[in-house]
Amino acid sequence: MRVFLVAGEPSGDRLGGALMEGLRSLVPDIQFDGVGGPLMQAQGLDSRFPMAELSVMGLVEVLPKYFHLKRRIAETAQAVLDTQPDVLITIDSPDFSLRVAKIVKAQSKIRTVHYVAPSVWAWRPGRADKMAKVIDHVLALLPFEPPYMERAGMECDFVGHPVASEPVASEADIQEFRDAYSLGAAPLILTLPGSRGGEIDRLAPIFGDVLRLYLKNRPDARVVVPAVAHMVDAVAEHVRAWPGNPVVLDPREMASDQAVKEKRAAFAAAELALAASGTVSLELAAQATPMVIAYRLSWLTQKIAERMVKLDTVTLVNLVSETRTVPECLLDDCQPETIAAALEQVSAAPNAQLEAMATTMERLGHGGEAPGLRAARAVLARMKS
Repeated sequence: MRVFLVAGEPSGDRLGGALMEGLRSLVPDIQFDGVGGPLMQAQGLDSRFPMAELSVMGLVEVLPKYFHLKRRIAETAQAVLDTQPDVLITIDSPDFSLRVAKIVKAQSKIRTVHYVAPSVWAWRPGRADKMAKVIDHVLALLPFEPPYMERAGMECDFVGHPVASEPVASEADIQEFRDAYSLGAAPLILTLPGSRGGEIDRLAPIFGDVLRLYLKNRPDARVVVPAVAHMVDAVAEHVRAWPGNPVVLDPREMASDQAVKEKRAAFAAAELALAASGTVSLELAAQATPMVIAYRLSWLTQKIAERMVKLDTVTLVNLVSETRTVPECLLDDCQPETIAAALEQVSAAPNAQLEAMATTMERLGHGGEAPGLRAARAVLARMKS
């Protein structure tokens, strides 16, 4: 069996790696091709080009890279057509992935699967109908998503999220992490300004100002900043003037499994996290790390988003748990004073958020079959039906 996969950012790489592991356990002689990051490469993928080229978010931010991305879309679609896999699996990054699927569907009968249902319940509900023209099967991360996809004419299975089945860092893991960076018993503040260049440039200065306010009365606290490999140098430059003697976690000199273990230990060791909006909220929930979410878009992208978003929250922990325990400082509210106040609030009373995190993990599949394996079973079962 031959599978062509396309992922465009670290969260997609995480999903792709777990899916590939599940597929290989069910079909040992499976062959992989496509585009992915270090976790997918660890499962045997020889990425056709660096996944980092696709990690762009925001309408305005895409424009400078438009022609390059368009070439990559055509190149990737042609590779699928040339190799004729049994299935094309695109993972999130819909602006890239669905354009590849559209070209493939127009010129072949190759089966198409998209992993991560578009958030039609949050904005642009018409996307499901357009997607149904090029996608046969959707793998959904959230339990309430299948009806939206099925209504548009696609097969859809809720498979949960791999983060729900990943191990929780042990006390030994946490101590090893603290020892490795000479952190002693200092309180740790985890700070995550994103994984893309544009969002880091926007958020890092704000997050630095937040830390100056929040750490004013916490002189013993240390700041830990996980970074994706291609952004380490940019992150290090931004945090140079931050308080808290920041430690930037650099995965470039480690095996992928060791980098994941270290990041997990850092999350579990932290007493509090300030993070950009995204899948990272689930990673923090898995390690029971209380958080505040903050995000700002470019001016034009923000104005467009304000007209399209239908929900009062964008954080997956809030959505899945059906609570609003994770404070969000978004768009015009992404201000240092507002964010610092939210951190104070969560630090003083984290229990409600911790309960919401536990509920989220349970609803995403914690304690059941690994979501990557569930996704693999769903792909294979629908191919046979």
